[in-house]
Amino acid sequence: MIIYPAIDLYAGKAVRLYQGDYAQMTVYSDNPEEVARAFREAGADHLHLVDLEGAKKGVPANQNVIRRLIAAFGGFVEAGGGIRNLETAANFLSAGVQRVILGTAAVTDQAFLEQALERYGSKIAVGVDLKDGFVAIRGWTEQSGVTAEAFFARMERLGVATVICTDISRDGAMGGANLELYRRLTEAFGIELIASGGVSSLADVRALAAMGIHGAIVGKAYYTGAIDLRRAIEVAK
Repeated sequence: MIIYPAIDLYAGKAVRLYQGDYAQMTVYSDNPEEVARAFREAGADHLHLVDLEGAKKGVPANQNVIRRLIAAFGGFVEAGGGIRNLETAANFLSAGVQRVILGTAAVTDQAFLEQALERYGSKIAVGVDLKDGFVAIRGWTEQSGVTAEAFFARMERLGVATVICTDISRDGAMGGANLELYRRLTEAFGIELIASGGVSSLADVRALAAMGIHGAIVGKAYYTGAIDLRRAIEVAK
């Protein structure tokens, strides 16, 4: 299993939200490039980036910072937040992002998703945020009415290779990952699944790795010291 340490960007800073609430934001670093270098030094070779302003507004707002982070990290980078058209996806890829993450657009604009998959294939991942069993959109501020299972079934039919699945109720809460959710989805679908939200201990990492899941995102648990990143990477392997 691959560990993806995460940097969520807002106003050029590394931040974390509590359960998707922009009013409950904690700034962890004014210098996200230092954070990216620390991830690399701990042994990470994959990085997960989210432009939170882009996710909320629909237009990326931290692209220059993302370029600097790609250079500072020097490994595989996936990034999302506000990618709602092919031009924006192309801009992210040309900046050095290896995989772009479509969130709201994957739910609300299937034609765009199909075009992106046709043009970029496995360089397209879909990020799905779940709240009370339903897909949430627009930076977690709206519920779509689409169930997790229905969404995954549609992504599989369309040929999506990778889905990043966040349980909003667990995100930033340090209460542990929703292991039952990820087990159910892993067993039901053949998509590469990356677990996000609530991965807050080495026990979570071990349990997810034992499922044969593709990857896990570590966010707040790193910043608070609850997870030693180097050790988590060893456990995941």
